Amino acid sequence: MTSIKNISKIIKLLKQEIRHFENPIATEIGERTKNPFLVLISCILSLRTKDTTTGHASKRLFGLADNPKDMLKLSKKQIEKAIFPVGFYPTKAGYIKKTCKILIEKYNGKVPESEEELLKLPGIGRKCMGIVMCYGFGKNSHIPADTHVFKVTNRLGWVKTKNPEKTEQELMKIVPRKYWHDLNNLLVAHGQNICVPISPFCSKCYISKYCPRIGVARSR
Repeated sequence: MTSIKNISKIIKLLKQEIRHFENPIATEIGERTKNPFLVLISCILSLRTKDTTTGHASKRLFGLADNPKDMLKLSKKQIEKAIFPVGFYPTKAGYIKKTCKILIEKYNGKVPESEEELLKLPGIGRKCMGIVMCYGFGKNSHIPADTHVFKVTNRLGWVKTKNPEKTEQELMKIVPRKYWHDLNNLLVAHGQNICVPISPFCSKCYISKYCPRIGVARSR
């Protein structure tokens, strides 16, 4: 059974560790702009794409349009050109156009502040929904789980899951709610820089003494 006391210690140490790293792009945009729309669009762009690529693509796109009305004025080709080379950029350009149309027609140009309504938007799954709720609206209501969150928490032994979706559900059972808002940011930064998929940097890890390294064959 995972110790809540250890979870608290680990989160405190991760907060110290990530001061050396850049924030994940959706967190950075959310903290800087407090704009749910920009967080939503950047999250769509980030799927299966590295943060460095997503960051540059977001900056180019938001330089052209930073709200649903102006974004809808852009052609799909203009959006594609702005966001290239993010993964699946033609599909994502289509999602962005459709999403902006829905926001204007159904929500008066605003991003809905509802889990159920967000999940109805094109290309939005549980991770993006949670990112928007946490870092767009500042809510403490979800633990967005991606591959980094899945990987790190399984290595720590907090959960024993086979996918990010199940990981979110299991984490919400054991992690005190006061940590939910920050957890994705902490674990993504840790997973991108220290607890990488192959040969993690355990020698540099702030939380190594609390980690059983489950499933880690080699480390550095």
